[in-house]
Amino acid sequence: MASIKFVICGFLIIFLAAIGSVGAERQFKVGDHLGWHEPAPNNTAFYNQWAAKNRFQIGDSLVFEYQNDSVLTVEKEDYYNCDSKDPIISFNNGRSIINLERAGPSYFISGTDNHCENGQRLIVEVMSQHPPHQISADAPSPSPLISAPPEAFSAEAPSPAHARVRAHSHSSGVSVSAIPASILMPLSATLAIVLLLAP
Repeated sequence: MASIKFVICGFLIIFLAAIGSVGAERQFKVGDHLGWHEPAPNNTAFYNQWAAKNRFQIGDSLVFEYQNDSVLTVEKEDYYNCDSKDPIISFNNGRSIINLERAGPSYFISGTDNHCENGQRLIVEVMSQHPPHQISADAPSPSPLISAPPEAFSAEAPSPAHARVRAHSHSSGVSVSAIPASILMPLSATLAIVLLLAP
C-alpha cells in the first residue's frame, strides 16, 4: 500500500511541475546589472542593443530598477520625440514591473528631463505566439489591455505621477502588475506529504 502512495505522489509532483513549466513567463531586468538610468554619452543606443539581444514573448515581463528617475510607457510618436507630457503609464517608484500582453512593439522612455534625448529609451518587440490574424478595416479596434496594480493607488502612493492610466484608443500591449510567487510547487509538495502521512 505504501508503494502505491509513493508512486501516486511521484506522478503528482511530476505532473504539477510539468504544468507549471509549460506557460513559464520570464522576467527581464532592463539593462541587466546596470538597470534603468541615463546611459553614457558614447553609449546612447545601449537599451535598444540590450533589447535586440533578448527575445520577448507574450506573458513575459520587464523589470525597471532605477533611482531618482521614472519609466513611462508611451506611444510611438512620443518615443521618437521624447515627449513625456502624456504617457500611457507613468511610474517613479524605483522598481516597476511591466507585463507584455500583446505582440508588437512597446515604447518606454525616462520622464526625467533630457534623459530620453540622451538615450534612456527602449523599444521592446514582443513576438507573436501564433500567426497574426487578418483584421478587416470594418473590425472595431480592440479595447486597451492596460491595468495598474492595486498597490499603485494605495494610501502610501496616492500621487497620480506614481501610476497613471490614461483612457486611450490605441493599446500599448502592456499591463502593469505585481507578479505573485508561484504557489504550484509548494502546494503539490504539501499534498504529497499529506498523502504519504495518511494511514
